[in-house]
Amino acid sequence: MRPSPARLLNILVPVKRAVDYAVKIRVNPQQTGIDANVKHSMNPFDEIAVEEAVRLRERLKGAVTSITALSIGPPKSLDTLRTALAMGADRAVHVALPDGAPAPEPLAVARTLRAVIARHNDAAAAPADRIDLVVLGKQAIDDDLGVTGQMLAGLLGWGQATCASRLEVDVAAGEALVTREIDGGAEELRCRLPLVVTTDLRLNEPRYASLPNIMKAKKKPVETLSPADLGVDYTPQLETLKVAEPPVRVGGGKVANVDELIAKLKEAGITAA
Repeated sequence: MRPSPARLLNILVPVKRAVDYAVKIRVNPQQTGIDANVKHSMNPFDEIAVEEAVRLRERLKGAVTSITALSIGPPKSLDTLRTALAMGADRAVHVALPDGAPAPEPLAVARTLRAVIARHNDAAAAPADRIDLVVLGKQAIDDDLGVTGQMLAGLLGWGQATCASRLEVDVAAGEALVTREIDGGAEELRCRLPLVVTTDLRLNEPRYASLPNIMKAKKKPVETLSPADLGVDYTPQLETLKVAEPPVRVGGGKVANVDELIAKLKEAGITAA
């Protein structure tokens, strides 16, 4: 028998249902947002987070006790959770919202994650159930805000490592080594657990869920919670006044020589400084 590790690691991976990256975005007729009646899938950065959690379990060989995927959203968010389970997550938590409800803002998401972690990490929790690592995408491709991970770390008082392009965890030492790309090179951060890590594109390439794993995912447990269960208020703090498509680009024109170019510029009211 392999000796049990000195410490165990339970990983939480938040995942978001977003408009598929290959879909051409359209503004709805009311100009209040985008047309949601299009294909949705898991946010690509969150796919990378799920993949990294699964790879950590493969590398650490017994030290990772569980990978929990969590999603906040309408009933169709269950499809996103099933994808995470098929990729290798062990269980899922769905914070259910009604159809048509506005997507929660980053602070509300961070408060939700904090509440879920608090349920796992209370005084009566067994060491194997305690969440010491949260891995999530650095941003969602629908709003591109990129602040949920930082807000969560602030609420929890945990360390944070953003935009990770490499992640190594030493469970016995309670440390993680995170590499992040910066202008002109790479930066290495040595962090203590518990820790919040946000993933960048070059961290890994997510695997495809195989058909057998898709079938197994249907039998994995999914816990359904409501915002009231977690004591989180999703009332929006921001108001979107208007969403509009960018103006149609006008085709350019050709000029025969510099003099004609200068004349065109003058006609357009453009003069030299």
